Amino acid sequence: MLYWLDSSSPEFPDPELALNSPNGLLAAGGNLEIETLRKAYSRGIFPWYEQGQPILWWSPDPRTILPPEQIHVSRSLTKLLRRQTFQVTTDMAFADVVSGCAASRKYAEGTWITDAMQQAYIRLHLASSAHSIECWRDSQLVGGLYGVVNGGVFCGESMFSTVSNASKVALVILASALASHRYSFIDCQLATAHLRSMGAITIARRAFLERLASENRRYLSWPDNQELAMISASWGHNVEPR
Repeated sequence: MLYWLDSSSPEFPDPELALNSPNGLLAAGGNLEIETLRKAYSRGIFPWYEQGQPILWWSPDPRTILPPEQIHVSRSLTKLLRRQTFQVTTDMAFADVVSGCAASRKYAEGTWITDAMQQAYIRLHLASSAHSIECWRDSQLVGGLYGVVNGGVFCGESMFSTVSNASKVALVILASALASHRYSFIDCQLATAHLRSMGAITIARRAFLERLASENRRYLSWPDNQELAMISASWGHNVEPR
C-alpha cells in the first residue's frame, strides 16, 4: 500500500514496506522542511516527483552506492584530469548547481527538480546539510553535482554538464576528498550506465539500510576548497590510470 503522510508532522513508515512496482515507492505527501528531509535521508528515503504530483518518497531495492575509494577513472578521463582543464570547488555556487541540474535535458522532458525542491535543498545547504561540487572552466560554471550529507554518507542527488566530462571530473575529485575524510560511500540511489562505468555497485536495500544506520552516528568534516585544489593538482603529476 502507499502511505500518505501528514503535511505538518510526517512520520515515515519502514522503508522495507515500499512497493515493488513502481520499485521503491513508499509514501506520498508530507513536506520538504529541513527536519523532514533530514529524517528521510537518515532512513534511506528520498523525495522524487514531478510538477503537479504530490511529494513522493522512495526507497528502492536494490540500492546503488559508490565507495569513494573504488571509483573507476578511465584512461581518457585520466588524461583530462592531468591536463588540469577544470577548476573544482565546493559550496561556491550551490544554487547555480541545483539550477543547472534542473535545466531541461535533450534526452528528457521536464524535470523532477521542481522550484519547491530547489528551494528545499537550498535551505538544507544553508543549514550545512547539503553541499555542491562545482566544475569551472575559464571562470564559467560548466558542471557540477549536489547532495545531502548524512553521517558518513554523501547522498548524491543530481549532476549536470554543459561541457563534456565536467560532471565526471567533479565526481572524481569529490570521491578522492570523501575517501580522505573517511566517508563510507556515496548513495547514488538508482543505477545508471554512467554510474556503473564509474564504479557504482548495487546492494540489497536491507544491507543498505543496515550500513546506513551505523553511518548515521558518525560526524565527519566536509572537504574544503584547498583540499580539492590539492587533489586536482595531484592529477597533474604522473598518475597511472586506475
